[in-house]
Amino acid sequence: MTAKTDKESVDEITECPDCKGTHLKRDYDHAEIVCADCGLVLEENIVDTGPEWRAFDMQQENALARAGPPMSTTLPDKGLSTEISPTNRDYYGRSISNRNQSMLFRMRKWQRRARASKSAERNMAVAMREMQAVATNLKLPRRIQETAAFIYRRAIQEQSLSGRAIEMVACAALYAACRQEGVPRTLTEISRHSRYSRKEISRTYQVMVKALKMHSMPPLPEDYLPRICSKLELSPKVEGAARDLLRAAQDVPLTNSVPISLAAAAVYIASIVNNERRKQKDVARAADLTEVTIRSRYKEMAQFLNIDIHI
Repeated sequence: MTAKTDKESVDEITECPDCKGTHLKRDYDHAEIVCADCGLVLEENIVDTGPEWRAFDMQQENALARAGPPMSTTLPDKGLSTEISPTNRDYYGRSISNRNQSMLFRMRKWQRRARASKSAERNMAVAMREMQAVATNLKLPRRIQETAAFIYRRAIQEQSLSGRAIEMVACAALYAACRQEGVPRTLTEISRHSRYSRKEISRTYQVMVKALKMHSMPPLPEDYLPRICSKLELSPKVEGAARDLLRAAQDVPLTNSVPISLAAAAVYIASIVNNERRKQKDVARAADLTEVTIRSRYKEMAQFLNIDIHI
């Protein structure tokens, strides 16, 4: 049973005309589009847009693939310009003569200048170096740097942050990327690894959010638990207990609603309950808070949850 669709293109087929199902399967072995619910063949002789070769393992796939790596947004030219190797050896591994080495040195120099010939490209290079340095110190994954570079490019195009330091805007973009990707880092941590204060980065971030109309939810206390428990070398049992405490304390009217302080208080209580006691000083250092904050939050949480803590 076959349904012909002369007027519609293959890409426009999203629903089965018989059962109104949307689970369509593209069978490239038989060149057909089939409804997975009723079995109706919606289109015949479709074109396979995939590669003409087949690979049976990862080694064959890497050897046969002809596309290059994805464009890197962390580079001013997105990685599309020519890259001259810094090694003074030719394709066969033989050493290059001194005369040719001086020529290669000049070529590398002018190639670096050509990659960032405009002021915007030079500013982008400065911002990317700042992002990479801060992200490396904070041990952030590569995807955070890619997202931060994309946010920085948008902010520069909007021209809403003109007059502010390049490094400051880069730190604000990195903080925004951390919030979007669900890898929470505090403004204090970012400012510690840059030469700008927490207040300056916060103001820049607020202007960036308003200009780009970004909508990012604040981090949850649960997002900080793995990092705090890892620094304190606590077992997964303590982390699970701290997560249960935070879920139970969702409706508790605590004085301070800073997520990382609630997470630190839950970790402190869970470590005592599970006989893996950690000092308030150690928990405060792991969460980058003060001992007074830890003491206040854990007392409030223990009081409302009716948990008896013996120190």
